[in-house]
Amino acid sequence: MCYHQREPTVVGVPHFNAAEDAAALRAAMKGFGTDEQAIIDILTSRNNQQRQAISQAFTHEYGRDLIEDLKSELGGHFEDVIVALMMPPAEYLCKELNKCMEGLGTDEDTLVEILCTRTKREIAEIVDTYERMYDRPLAEHMCSETSGDFRRLLTLIVVGARDEEAGVDADKAREDAQALYDAGEAKWGTDEEVFNRILAHESFAQLRQIFEEYKNISGRTIEQAIKAEIDGELKDALSAIVECVENASAWFATRLRKAMQGLGTDDRTLIRIVVSRSEQDLGAIKREYERLYDKTLESEVRVRTRACVRSRVRGECAELVRAETPRRHAGRRHRRREAGQDRRLPLRDRSRQY
Repeated sequence: MCYHQREPTVVGVPHFNAAEDAAALRAAMKGFGTDEQAIIDILTSRNNQQRQAISQAFTHEYGRDLIEDLKSELGGHFEDVIVALMMPPAEYLCKELNKCMEGLGTDEDTLVEILCTRTKREIAEIVDTYERMYDRPLAEHMCSETSGDFRRLLTLIVVGARDEEAGVDADKAREDAQALYDAGEAKWGTDEEVFNRILAHESFAQLRQIFEEYKNISGRTIEQAIKAEIDGELKDALSAIVECVENASAWFATRLRKAMQGLGTDDRTLIRIVVSRSEQDLGAIKREYERLYDKTLESEVRVRTRACVRSRVRGECAELVRAETPRRHAGRRHRRREAGQDRRLPLRDRSRQY
């Protein structure tokens, strides 16, 4: 498992009542305009299990799909955040994987972020969910969109090659560290297959021991060796594994920083990391961000994004979208109805909507 402190920012609420929340959401979306603050207050304070219960209660009571109703009321990145929150975690990550492989070109960074940082159990759930949602094995789709040693590494990860049951074996760690050294720094050219085999098969605890032994042998860190000996997408993937073994929260903090640098913000990556880590280690990620960049994650997001995206990072519902919500979205449904464009849809197979 990735080395990180379990420090969620979303833990759910005590005395939870799904039916009451469903009724409150229904009321927030009825009539003229939309009470978006009520939607934020409810959905950002409930954990995903509670949100799924709300969705079921909403369908049972009103015969409607809650996500479809929310989509019909919201827009832009605010809609993206809310829909991401409402989806079961594995379904959301599968949607993101499918999106990054659609059309011309592949977003290799997203493949690395999702597949190289998850545990074997999480990968297995993603694999099963992907085939159910898209009628196609994840490995097959991924192999059609990637190539070479990068494809071989991701395939090993997706088929569940990592052994997370065995304890730490110091003797084997020394042997594998020597094998990595012999496959890279000690020879002309690099045997990428050795790096793939070891980094995709061994548990994170065992890898941590291997990396310590590697430094004893080489005098350099394994990360330095990978950056010197390997290039392209494979370098990024192997580096992600190494950094998550050592400090997953710092790796995600760096990824968030990259998403907010340069011209414009990579909102999709920002939303995906904040939503998917909010019930795991977002608190630790925020702390690592401040340690690395001497700025709080909240302040960076406030500067670089609109308030609708800021909502999930801060977790402070009273300050989320106060400035733009009433002007941008109030009355949107009413205007569509006047124009004969109400796009509410009947319930459908959710796996085919996203």
